[in-house]
Amino acid sequence: MKQSADTSSRVSTVLGRKLGTELLHLRDSAGKTQQQAAQTLSATSTKVVKIERGWVPVRDPDLRALCSYYGVTDDAVLRSLLELAKLDRERRRAKGWWQQLPGAGALSEYIALEDAASRVRTWQLAFVPGLLQTAEYARALAVGEGTWEDPDEVDQMVGTRLKRQERLHGDRPLHVYAVVWEAALRQLVGGPSVMRAQLDQVRELTELPNVQLQVLPYRAGAHACAASSFTIVSFAEDAAADVTHADTIGTTVWVENQELSTTYRTFFERTARQALAQRDSLTLIDEIRKGL
Repeated sequence: MKQSADTSSRVSTVLGRKLGTELLHLRDSAGKTQQQAAQTLSATSTKVVKIERGWVPVRDPDLRALCSYYGVTDDAVLRSLLELAKLDRERRRAKGWWQQLPGAGALSEYIALEDAASRVRTWQLAFVPGLLQTAEYARALAVGEGTWEDPDEVDQMVGTRLKRQERLHGDRPLHVYAVVWEAALRQLVGGPSVMRAQLDQVRELTELPNVQLQVLPYRAGAHACAASSFTIVSFAEDAAADVTHADTIGTTVWVENQELSTTYRTFFERTARQALAQRDSLTLIDEIRKGL
C-alpha cells in the first residue's frame, strides 16, 4: 500500500468524517458560514474546518452548541450525533499494534479500519487477498514488487499481514467476502510449491463460517470490475458509512461518498453474480493446484 498525501499519521477517523459531513450538511441547510459557526464556539473558523473534515474529535458541549445554532430541534437527530461523537472519541483513544509500524502511512489507517470493521468485501484481480495469504506468498509478493529493499522491512510487512489474519478468529471474527479473478490463482507467485501451499490455505480458510470466496473464471468474459481491485470495509455501528479502499501504483484512494460507495457495492455484486459459487470455486482451485 502506498503513502497517500493526507494519511501520514492519523488514527482511523471514519466516524469523525461521518460526523463532520453531517454537521456540514446541517450548517449548509441553516445557511450559516464557517465563520458564524466558529463565533458560536468562541473559536476560529479553522476549528470548524477541522471538525467538518473529521480531523479532530468533537466535545459534546460544542456539538450541542452547533446543533442549537443550526436549528436542530429533533431530539433523535441530536442523540444520534452525540452517540457518533462518542464512538469517534473512543476510537481515537484506542491504541492498536498497527500504530507502531514505522512509515506505514496509509497502511496503518487501513489496518485501523479493518480492525474496527465487522465485514470486508474484496475484489482482487492480481493476487490472493491479504487476509488469506501465507507468509511465503506474501514475502514473494513483496520481493517481486520491489518496494522494500531492506530484508527487515520485508519481514515486518509479512508479519503485519499475518497479524491482520488474527481477525478471522476470536470473539468478534471479521466476515470476509472475497471474489478473486482466476488469473490471480494461476500466477506463480514464489513458484509452484509456494502456490500449492497458498491454494491449500485458501481452501482451509474457506471452511471458516465467516469466510466466503468465489472465483471469477476466465470464461465469465467481460465484467463490471475489470478496471481495478478494491476493498469495501463495513462497520457494525449504524452511524458509520462504508469505506472503499483501492491502491494504484502511486496513490491510495479512499471513497467515503455515499453515492460512490453504493456504486462500488453494485459493481462488486454484479461481478460476484458472474463468479462461481464457493463449492465450484473450490473445485476450480483443486484443478489449478493439480496442474502445478
